[in-house]
Amino acid sequence: MSAEFGGRSGLQGKLSSWLRGRRPKEAAGDGGREDLLLAAAGAGLPLAPAAHPAGYRCSCERVGCPTPARHPVSFAWQTQSTTDRAQIERWARHQPEANFITATGMVHDVLDVPLEAGREALRRLLDAGIEVGPVAESDDGRMLLFTLTRGTPEDEDEWWPCELDCHPETMDEHPGLRWHCRGSYVLVPPARLPGEDRTVHWVRGPEHPLPDPLTLLETLTDACARHAGEESDHAGAAWPLRR
Repeated sequence: MSAEFGGRSGLQGKLSSWLRGRRPKEAAGDGGREDLLLAAAGAGLPLAPAAHPAGYRCSCERVGCPTPARHPVSFAWQTQSTTDRAQIERWARHQPEANFITATGMVHDVLDVPLEAGREALRRLLDAGIEVGPVAESDDGRMLLFTLTRGTPEDEDEWWPCELDCHPETMDEHPGLRWHCRGSYVLVPPARLPGEDRTVHWVRGPEHPLPDPLTLLETLTDACARHAGEESDHAGAAWPLRR
């Protein structure tokens, strides 16, 4: 694998480019797609094929698809998800336009935050010397931070169903943050989104060890709260209340 993806100097260059607001090189075009997918699987992220863009629509052809190019193609995606190299090579070669999802809650979780809040938090975490694992950015305005999962099959009672992090009463505590765990999935880079040149791409690749999510959570929630407050202030300034 090239130094651009796995080498330390290549990684530093990509992070510097990101800090200057430029996209890492692997996001441009489809070059290296299979290598990047195999690297994710090699890091333990279970993968399964997903839908892909068909112009500005979804390849599933469902009228009004709520998550175009962001969902698995099979209802059996949880059991289908695998790290098997041969299987992923077959999928990648037989479905050259397909995106891939990674199923969370088995090996890893994903902390999914607004992009600007995530960038702020990432800078703070790196400046503090805190171990940060793989990180992806999505051109629909989200950042994905990959972490260890909080549950294991051997400790079934400790598994946390992903639906719990969507309840309205929790949003004030974690504004804008979603914790993908058991029963959920996210797109894994490289992935294409509907629209022109919109992708999901690595900022920090899957060669980075997965951290404990709790080591990131305080900084992320603080950044999300700050981001939500700024958005509220901007909205208030744009639309003043009339008495």
